[in-house]
Amino acid sequence: MTDLFCGAGGSSTGAIQIPGVEVIMAANHSRHAIDTHQANHPDTRHDCADISQVVPTRYPRTDILWASPECTNHSGAKGVKRDHGEWDDGLFAPDGTDEAAIRSRATMWDVVRFAEAHQYPIIIVENVVENRWWGPKVRPGAVHDAWLASVKAWGYEHRTVYLNSMFAAALGDGAAQNRDRKYDVFWQEGNRAPDFDKWLRPWAQCALHGWVRAMQGWKTTAKCSPLKPWGRYGALRQYVWRCPRIECRNAVIEPVVRPASEIVDWGLPAVAIQERAERGLDPLEPATMRRIRAGFEAFGKPFLVPVEGRDGKQPISIDGPMRTCSTRNETGVTVVPDYIVELRGGSSSHRAVTEPLAAVCAGGNHHGPVYGGTVRRAEELRFRMLEPHEYQAAMEFPKEYVLTPRDKRTKVKMLGNAVTPNAARDLVAMAVESLTGEALEPAGPPIALEAAA
Repeated sequence: MTDLFCGAGGSSTGAIQIPGVEVIMAANHSRHAIDTHQANHPDTRHDCADISQVVPTRYPRTDILWASPECTNHSGAKGVKRDHGEWDDGLFAPDGTDEAAIRSRATMWDVVRFAEAHQYPIIIVENVVENRWWGPKVRPGAVHDAWLASVKAWGYEHRTVYLNSMFAAALGDGAAQNRDRKYDVFWQEGNRAPDFDKWLRPWAQCALHGWVRAMQGWKTTAKCSPLKPWGRYGALRQYVWRCPRIECRNAVIEPVVRPASEIVDWGLPAVAIQERAERGLDPLEPATMRRIRAGFEAFGKPFLVPVEGRDGKQPISIDGPMRTCSTRNETGVTVVPDYIVELRGGSSSHRAVTEPLAAVCAGGNHHGPVYGGTVRRAEELRFRMLEPHEYQAAMEFPKEYVLTPRDKRTKVKMLGNAVTPNAARDLVAMAVESLTGEALEPAGPPIALEAAA
């Protein structure tokens, strides 16, 4: 595989989990990205370069091209509307459009150049879902469609995949993060098409049929019809998951996902909100406090809080996946003062979690942690920001993965820009099966969970 715009290496890390796959070449313009990729993939050839200036034949031809062109300026994360821009002399945009943003979106065209030069059997292009509407305001999607036609012109068939990383669990765990992305999959005309249904339909339980392979149910709004699906997962978004059987009228079902509580390092200290001033810490912004109070009323237990970004962002229960990791450290966690309840005998009924545990005996588990029992108002909650290693876990990078930058900000930025390895793992497995004709088997339904219930 060749990994263009390789970033921190999420796509490569996922790809090499598939037997027989090796990443021959990785390229990126960022020195931090290349250093990190090289530290974790020492056998891969690396090039720190502006890919738009690279002659494609400088790199070897491989069976698979994975490309993750710059996505920030397609995304709504900046809180601005995207446009192709008005130009009068080829240099400046008189309407104030950000020229750098336009150039970053143009990295999509590098995929066309490399496809022409190398005729890769399979190409996978990752981007944000808003990439689908790349074009001028009066013709949204027009530039995207021209790009798509340009790749296909070099002899490719195509399918767009909208995959949320929390559902990419065909060959292992999904990410504990609600992260929607768009993947354009191209394969050469006449070759075996990838088996999309086999690899991209998560297991979920239907009340009538038990464990089933869920199917995407696309809404039929003007911009999201069955003929042109696009978008994000969720009841208020563009698609939901449904049972494939008609006896239940294709009931809406929820695939199994991992909670954010799995990635939080609960051993890290956190300061009570009401004690921040005496500890010399800045007070939390009013918007952050509004979210904290809302979370406290809704959950009464630990929850995640967005501290930056657009209005309308809400606190999230720790029992579900966390929201999408961006390039900024903008997620905090509240920690309710907790204590231990002793469930059998002894001279005490409870003790602070900071105290030594009561004697552990052979008769079973007699210690129960309790969250929230002593908190009367939101200001008593303890609060801190998530650390880079927690974002790393949310992105489904291995614990031992090395991020070479020393500062937290750069580490978080690299992680927020990365591909979740589990999504790359499943998509590359699908590609390898298509190329080789040798069947790979995804995981079966999580029967153990059903038995435990």
